Amino acid sequence: MDRFIILSGCSGGGKSTLLAELGRRGFTTVEEPGRRIVIEETGNGGTALPWVNIEAFARRAIAMALEDRQKAPPEGLVFFDRGLIDAASALRHVSGDSFIDGLRRAHRYSRLVFLTPPWPEIYRGDNERKHGFDAAIEEYERLLRDYDELGYDIAVLPKSAVEERADFILARIG
Repeated sequence: MDRFIILSGCSGGGKSTLLAELGRRGFTTVEEPGRRIVIEETGNGGTALPWVNIEAFARRAIAMALEDRQKAPPEGLVFFDRGLIDAASALRHVSGDSFIDGLRRAHRYSRLVFLTPPWPEIYRGDNERKHGFDAAIEEYERLLRDYDELGYDIAVLPKSAVEERADFILARIG
């Protein structure tokens, strides 16, 4: 769907900050499923966490991303912090599950996907991001490959101030 825009890429690359900026500019935004799941699971003692049961975490992220798409407003641009493809990519990576292959035709987003590159100067771990920068780079390289294999055009965001990144996205989507 052309109005569903994905922000993906390297963990810790500034996606959430960029999403907040787009929200401040009046656009509809959808927070990353993974971060919401981690907050929920740690709050209720659950185990669908990337560092406990990555497969359960990825399956839950797929379900949440599908629900996010259904709940999106019927008109206007919607910016997603990660989403269905990222979750399906993770699931294939950890279990070999082929759900991602069906995304060549189903549940499409705008053809142009924006990826945050690895940016060690801003990378920070926190309660929801416990993996190191090397793992973030591996994930980024996997996502580059998977989005490309699914036929998306990839625009790597510049390492610049959040306002400039938002301007870059808006200029590219017209």
